[in-house]
This record gives sequence, structure tokens and C-alpha cells, in this order.
Amino acid sequence: MTQAYCMKCRKKVEIKNAQATILKNKRPAVRGECPSCGTKVFRIGKA
Repeated sequence: MTQAYCMKCRKKVEIKNAQATILKNKRPAVRGECPSCGTKVFRIGKA
């Protein structure tokens, strides 16, 4: 699983419901949710 930094929990968490996306500049990214608080998390560069 991919990890991302949760701004609300202030720690790195495993991404829940991860979805791979492509940014406008063609870079890969992953978006999902924090498993503990449900906040949206985002990680650029991992797909």
C-alpha cells in the first residue's frame, strides 16, 4: 500500500480507497482517504 501524509492527524498513513490519477502535467498521483479520520489525502509520484 502507498502512504501519504494526513494533515489532520499529522502523520503518515496508509491510503484507504486509493485511486491512481494523472495530473495535468502528466505526472502520476494517488488520492484516497485517511483510515483513522476520513480526511482526503494525496500523494504525487506514486501510481
